Amino acid sequence: MANVIGHIAPLGTGAVAPDFTLPHTSQALITPKSMSGDPAVLAFYPMDWEPVSREQLELYQQWLTEIQRLKADLLAISTDHMYSHEAFARDAQIQFPLLSDFRPRGAVAQRYGVYRESAGVSARALFVIDERTVIRFSQVYPDMLNPGVGDLLNVLETLAQERENREQEA
Repeated sequence: MANVIGHIAPLGTGAVAPDFTLPHTSQALITPKSMSGDPAVLAFYPMDWEPVSREQLELYQQWLTEIQRLKADLLAISTDHMYSHEAFARDAQIQFPLLSDFRPRGAVAQRYGVYRESAGVSARALFVIDERTVIRFSQVYPDMLNPGVGDLLNVLETLAQERENREQEA
């Protein structure tokens, strides 16, 4: 069952993650399926330049090597325009993709059940999607709370262990 906060009803664990294509830059589109084929972390956040979002994304940047060691791709998504993302990423020294869910506004956030229509932004939410595109972690957080990396790393470690077990059995 999905965790419901206000009018937000995120897709729950076990659901198939909707595919999408979003701009990363004016010349680059990203879809989770075009990434490495490894698990993907989708970090929806309200907006660039907002202090808690900045703190959250800078924290993920600090932990990016560990996330990559666990063979996961990290994608952050907000309704900001790609040009805002480009300036924000430069300023905050973010090196993972910031995707623009700008047009139509919040379409991907809506598909994941985390769009706040009244504010025109997504909720702060994390999803971990395994290599079969099944949602393995789904959580919405209050806007003023940085979700940190603990839950995220625990789920990625579990997925890495499952992958290792499958490889040993093969």
